[in-house]
Amino acid sequence: QVQVVESGGGLVQAGGSLRLSCAASGRTFTNHNMGWFRQAPGKEREFVAAITWSGEHTYYVDSVKGRGTISRDNAKNTAYLQMNSLKPEDTAVYFCAAGKNYGSLTRATATTEREYYYWGQGTQVTVSS
Repeated sequence: QVQVVESGGGLVQAGGSLRLSCAASGRTFTNHNMGWFRQAPGKEREFVAAITWSGEHTYYVDSVKGRGTISRDNAKNTAYLQMNSLKPEDTAVYFCAAGKNYGSLTRATATTEREYYYWGQGTQVTVSS
């Protein structure tokens, strides 16, 4: 069992930045790839970014490429999502998830929710125009 807790959300103006954190506890953090997903009001949850256990490989949704950076600090059992140049359409609840330990990432293994076993409760990000 892995518990994940997100933090770092908040209200930010368009063009601003936020760094979301995902603290994990329980089973060995390096046993898991980590992913970030988000759910906007009235929409289905969507994939944002993923990172392998080693941090060597990452994968992003096209809408975030160039603006978002996923990283992890295995010594701190924490994953991060740095979001820059935020847009109102980035407004959503952001979820962190721990998933299967793949050595690399494909579109399927990175973006599919069933590849992730443990989910946090989410942190709200609101971007004002």
